[in-house]
Amino acid sequence: MATGRRTTIYLDPEIHKAIRLKAATTERSISEMVNRALRQSLAEDATDIEAHEERTEEESVPFEEFVKGLRRRGKL
Repeated sequence: MATGRRTTIYLDPEIHKAIRLKAATTERSISEMVNRALRQSLAEDATDIEAHEERTEEESVPFEEFVKGLRRRGKL
């Protein structure tokens, strides 16, 4: 892994044990696994932001009205 920034994080003891065991069995470092998990989470956030931006022009329907429509159409 390329050199990165050093930081301190505090993990739940059971999570720490699980990640240590996984690191040992997969021959990856804890840092590699944490970086990968964070990248995946941030990628999901970026996808959600893009989807939200694409839908900003859509008409908004109040929740109550939507539920009433479901009932009228026999979905509830």
